[in-house]
Amino acid sequence: MKTEIHPDYQDVSITCSCGNVIETRSTLSGTYEVDVCSACHPFYTGKQKQAESGGQIDKFKQRFGMMRSGKNK
Repeated sequence: MKTEIHPDYQDVSITCSCGNVIETRSTLSGTYEVDVCSACHPFYTGKQKQAESGGQIDKFKQRFGMMRSGKNK
């Protein structure tokens, strides 16, 4: 490997909006702030919201499906 062509790794601190602090190393120096991390993201915490209402097709079928089934009888 050639010397003096690679950037130096430096210690950085990443702070999440939930208060979690992650210490890591990067070629960019300084501190960083992020909105979501693995400690508060719904995918990783298992607290995902399920869609309660259906999509547009389901809403259409609910409104007009009964009308059509009533005419066929």
